[in-house]
Amino acid sequence: MGYALSLLDKSPIHDGETASTALKRTVALARQAEQWGFHRFWVAEHHDAPTLASSSPEVLIAFLLANTSRIRVGSGGVMLQHYSPYKVAENFNVLAALGPGRVDLGVGKAPGGLPFSTRALQGVVPRTQKQDFSAQLAQLSAFLDQGLPADDPLAGVQATPRPAIAANRFLLGASVDSALLAASQGWDFVFASHLNGDETILQETLDAYQKAAHGRAPLLAVGIVAAETDAEADRLTGNIQHFKVHVDNGQSVTVGSVEQAEEYARQSGAASYRIEKKTPNVLRGAARTVSDQLDRLHDRYGIGEFIIDTPINDAAKRLRSIELLAQAQFAAAA
Repeated sequence: MGYALSLLDKSPIHDGETASTALKRTVALARQAEQWGFHRFWVAEHHDAPTLASSSPEVLIAFLLANTSRIRVGSGGVMLQHYSPYKVAENFNVLAALGPGRVDLGVGKAPGGLPFSTRALQGVVPRTQKQDFSAQLAQLSAFLDQGLPADDPLAGVQATPRPAIAANRFLLGASVDSALLAASQGWDFVFASHLNGDETILQETLDAYQKAAHGRAPLLAVGIVAAETDAEADRLTGNIQHFKVHVDNGQSVTVGSVEQAEEYARQSGAASYRIEKKTPNVLRGAARTVSDQLDRLHDRYGIGEFIIDTPINDAAKRLRSIELLAQAQFAAAA
C-alpha cells in the first residue's frame, strides 16, 4: 500500500440518540482509528443540523487530542467565511500547543449550513463589507506565520500563543479555482470527490494543483462503504442520496434530501430554483474490492493519502465498514 488512509467523522446523531452519545462515539472511533493505523482523524463543521453533533470542530479537536496519543487530529474543515481569520489562527495555535506535531487545520469554502444559520453566524455585517474568501485565507496564513505585512492597518498584531510546531494547513475544495488558490498560498489541497465525483473535473483539478504547487501531491476525500460482500455494500449504499439545488441568484449547494434543498431555496429568498439529483460518489464493495478501487485511484492520479467518509446511517455497520477496510489495508501493508 503506497498511500495513507485517514478518517472524516461528522458525529452523526442516530434516531433516539443524544448528542452526548454521538460525540462519545466519535471519541471512541478516534481511539480505535489510532490503534488500527489511520494517519489522521478529522471532524466536520455543520450548523443547524439536528442529526449531526459537529458544529464546533475546534472544541471537539481539543477533546480528541486529550483522548488519543499519536494520530493527527484536525478539521475537515472550518468554514472560514463565517469567522475572523485572527480568531481561527488563535484557536489552532492553542490546539497546536496542546498537541505538538498532531494538529491539522482544514479550511472549507462552503457554508456548512443553510442561509439562516449563515446569517446567524455572520451577524449583521453587510455582504459588501466582508472580505472575499481568498483575502480571508491570505490573512489567516499571515497570522499563522509571522503576522501581517508592515503596511497593513493591523500590522504587529500576533496570533498567540506561538506553538513550537504549527498546525498543518489544508484547503478543501472541488474545483480548479480552489486548487489554484491552495497552491498560491502554500496550502495542501484536498479534493472532495465524495461531493463531486466527476472524474474529468478531478483530473483537471489535480493536474492544476500539482503544476501550480510544483509537484506537491494533493489528498483525495472519498466516500467508502465496505462490507462483508459486494452485495451487502450495494444494499448499504442504496439509500444514500445527494441533491444539488440551483437558485436564481447563481448560488448552489449540495444537500442530503429534497426537503433540505427546498428549505435552502426558501431561506435564500429565491424566486425560482432547480433541484438536481446527484448520484453519490461512493466506493463500495467487499473490503478487498474497495482496496482495489483505492489502488486504482492511487495509480492513476498519484494520490498519496485518502480522507475517508463512511456515509452509513447505522452506527454498528458504519464501524464495521471502517474495521473491514482497516483489516484489509493495514494487514496487507504489514
